[in-house]
Amino acid sequence: MCNLYKMSNSASEVARLFNADFSPGANMRDEVYPGYPGAVIAEGRLQTMVWGFPLTLKSKKTGKPLKPKPVNNARTDKLDSYMWRQSFTERRCLIPLSAWCEAEGQKGSMTRTWLSLPDTELFAVAGIWRASDEWGDCYSMVMTEAAGDAAQVHSRMPVLLDPDNYTTWQEGPPEQALALCQPFAGALAIDRTPEPWFRRQ
Repeated sequence: MCNLYKMSNSASEVARLFNADFSPGANMRDEVYPGYPGAVIAEGRLQTMVWGFPLTLKSKKTGKPLKPKPVNNARTDKLDSYMWRQSFTERRCLIPLSAWCEAEGQKGSMTRTWLSLPDTELFAVAGIWRASDEWGDCYSMVMTEAAGDAAQVHSRMPVLLDPDNYTTWQEGPPEQALALCQPFAGALAIDRTPEPWFRRQ
């Protein structure tokens, strides 16, 4: 599952590429981690939201609520569940990125492997969003089974959207949006780096 991605374009570049409105001065991070702000395109605007829907669990020892955990991946086969259903039906968004990352290697010494579309400056994956009391507006990335090159790295991958389907994903009926949640079997650029998976953010 994807727990890191990058998007190094400026807000004005992203807005131009996706024909979206934006507020000048928007602060966007190059690398995005769960629980941190990332850029999304929702309701025709480039916005900053927190990556992950908050999930609050209770301590087994005290029974008190723990710090919310960001649930940053929504599986395609779970989109009709309580946690995701309303957002998938009513609030779908685009997540612009230049590459996503997976951990590979032995436990304790995993390294970062980046996956991207060859010769593509920026592309979009499927997302859903909602408002939250904990973090304000937040989003989750829609994941499906991996195919093609991506399957060499991980069993799941983000739902990559063709630009021709951006409007359908955001505004079409749920059944049409769900039909877009297919594994991408095309060519991907895979960059296996020596960078450690865990490092100070």
